[in-house]
Amino acid sequence: MLEKINIENILFLDIETVPMFPEYQSQPESLKNLWNKKAEYLKRKEEDTAETLYERAGIYAEFGKIICISVGFYRNGEFRVKSFFSDDEKEILKNFISLLNKSYNTREHLLCGHNAKEFDFPYIARRILINGLPIPEILDIAGRKPWEINHLDTMDLWRFGDYKNYTSLELLTTIFDIPTSKDDINGSDVSRVYWQEKNLERIVKYCEKDALNVAQLFLRFQGKPLIKQEKIIYV
Repeated sequence: MLEKINIENILFLDIETVPMFPEYQSQPESLKNLWNKKAEYLKRKEEDTAETLYERAGIYAEFGKIICISVGFYRNGEFRVKSFFSDDEKEILKNFISLLNKSYNTREHLLCGHNAKEFDFPYIARRILINGLPIPEILDIAGRKPWEINHLDTMDLWRFGDYKNYTSLELLTTIFDIPTSKDDINGSDVSRVYWQEKNLERIVKYCEKDALNVAQLFLRFQGKPLIKQEKIIYV
């Protein structure tokens, strides 16, 4: 079935998120109290506290924010990579919504990410609502039947119905022999690089690499050649 999907109809994406505030103590008291309750469920070690666990707040849409959305798409034989990034989350989301409404708004269009059904897609939709923006049709899945949802997930495709384990994008790109640039940072570094180093550009490069890797992995799943380096255009 995958080989029948026209890759030009797919928007590949990856997002990077961070805690809403630079540190635990920066939160307003009302939110801090709610994070304290959340942290009780997250504790795995005796030394875990709400403060030490706050670095993980970015993975929860209620306590985090999006700082970058990188997308990749085929146009005229080239693979174009574009990023929406800012300290202003609302600006990122407005620009991303504009892209979806303009170019990915028919039944043929699809969104694709890695672990995106569990993370990227719902996170984006939740943050859109929190920012008081309208959810674009391709992300608005309320009341839809599974076959009416135009979302692809390379981790989901790799599972073949086996939901016991998580398989990272890094592992899959390695076993499928997909060339990739050496990681400058990993997911656990993003919050520190953003809040302490204030180096958003570094995070954008990391995000763009993953958006590209999702597309390369999907091509492997289709049994098609990888995108050549000279065909990758950053816009």
